[in-house]
Amino acid sequence: MQKFLIVTADDFGLHEAVNEAVEQASRTGVLTAASLMVAAPAAADAIRRARALPQLRVGLHVVLADGRAMLAPDLIPALADSSGRMNSRMFANGVRFFALPGVRRQLEAEIRAQFSAFARTGLELDHVNVHKHFHLHPTLLDMLLRIGREYGVSAVRVPDEPLWFAAHGGNWRSGVGAALLKPWIALMKRRLRAAQMAHNDRIFGVGASGAMDEAKLLAVLARLPPGVTEIYLHPAVRSGSAIAESMSEYRHADELAALLSPRVRAAIAAGGFGHGGYADAVSSRLTRNTRTGA
Repeated sequence: MQKFLIVTADDFGLHEAVNEAVEQASRTGVLTAASLMVAAPAAADAIRRARALPQLRVGLHVVLADGRAMLAPDLIPALADSSGRMNSRMFANGVRFFALPGVRRQLEAEIRAQFSAFARTGLELDHVNVHKHFHLHPTLLDMLLRIGREYGVSAVRVPDEPLWFAAHGGNWRSGVGAALLKPWIALMKRRLRAAQMAHNDRIFGVGASGAMDEAKLLAVLARLPPGVTEIYLHPAVRSGSAIAESMSEYRHADELAALLSPRVRAAIAAGGFGHGGYADAVSSRLTRNTRTGA
């Protein structure tokens, strides 16, 4: 089976330093895709840059935690505070999403508003994923698929990271976390197959979020298995809390350097991998869904 590689920058639109890194990595590096936060502070700048980067595949990075909402706060009081910001209490919020119909109605309205905002950009929708992989929640995944269909979604990210990488460098906490998520990942893949929705086979970047440097990219590329692999990063020309308070430990500039690395570029060329965005993988009939017989 052919190897296909998608290299994605998340949080496109969060900060102009992120947007500048995405542009650099798309023009002169190995970046093939970006996930756009449509309500983030620098979203307009990101959209302007994306329109000038026809080779960059752009998807929607739905934000339902630790970020700014699209709708006005008075329309979604169960989701956002008076400034329009959604908190990071994902477990408690996940319980509310499951148990409270009124909260679900607000959640559905916010998801629809973010899809609608992306549609207004005029950019082709390459994929959808959710900030902090919140779409592992079955209720959110159901809404994402149902609403996404209306906006032409054809591919969804699955955050299935191989255990060898999740525990890379003795990071056993991430390894255990990845193992505990396996039943939810399996359920997610079953639901995507039932919905005939394309998805990646695996991903790299979950356990090392904010620390995907050159060495880690080279380690992944040296062991890249057949099928569709997504590597996602958080590049920026500045690092840490300058981008966001919740990212004080993130090494954004190191991740940008990895995307621009001649060694990484050479490893991809030597591997002979197909590469691009989800749309390119779909056109190659490599992504997993029922149409490909997976």
